[in-house]
Formats: sequence, C-alpha cells, structure tokens
Amino acid sequence: MSVLIEGTYLGNKRTKLVHGPSGAELLTDAPRDNAGQGAFFSPTDLVAGALGACMMTILGIVAERSEIDLSGMTMRVEKEMRSAPRRIDTLSLALHLPARLPEEQRRKFEAAARACPVEHSLHPDVALSVEFVYDV
Repeated sequence: MSVLIEGTYLGNKRTKLVHGPSGAELLTDAPRDNAGQGAFFSPTDLVAGALGACMMTILGIVAERSEIDLSGMTMRVEKEMRSAPRRIDTLSLALHLPARLPEEQRRKFEAAARACPVEHSLHPDVALSVEFVYDV
C-alpha cells in the first residue's frame, strides 16, 4: 500500500506537507541550531515523534484486540543530533503504560512495540533506547 505525501517549500526554511489520503497538513521549520526559527517540528523531530507515535499505535492495536484499555498511555522521546555529518545521533524513548498490566501482558506489549516499522527503518548508527515504564 502506498501513501502520497506532497510538500511545498514555503521559504525561510519552512515546508508544508499534505497527507494525501486525509488532506491533513503539517508545517516544518529548521531548528534554531541549524539556521531556523524552530517554530514547528523540524524534519528530524518528526522522525523522533514518529517513533513514539508508531509504538503507541501498535500498542493500541494490540490492546484493542485483547480488550485492554490503554487510556492515559504517554510517551516521551528525546532526540540528540550529531554535527558531522548532521544527523540523528540518539533517540531515547520512554513509554508510560498502566501500572495495572500483569507481567504476561507487559512482555506481549513490549515485544509488539519493538516491532514498530519506524524503529526498523532507522539507520543502525542511530543509538536507540526504549524504556517501558508502568506508572499510569
């Protein structure tokens, strides 16, 4: 299945992306440390956010199949850049899940989250840490 995403350069290091199937729009901006204003997500911020969103989406799918409510699940991802060459160096992700989940479900959810296609699309040089925190 393919998805078309179209983009327009708006000038001043900003772009507008349009999601073909839905028409949803997203603006990007170069970060402050790379000659931008940092007014919107940078392209590499989108990669970091996509990782967390992907894992939460997969967990939502698995939970729904098991009739488990993951309401209140959150994530926090920190991205660190490398300068030469400029690229994502490190992604540190913490997924916060319900404390009431039994150990068997925790293992199932953790394995499912690690099957995230965004994670599997990252270059192997990106240092990735994923922490599952059961505190919601």
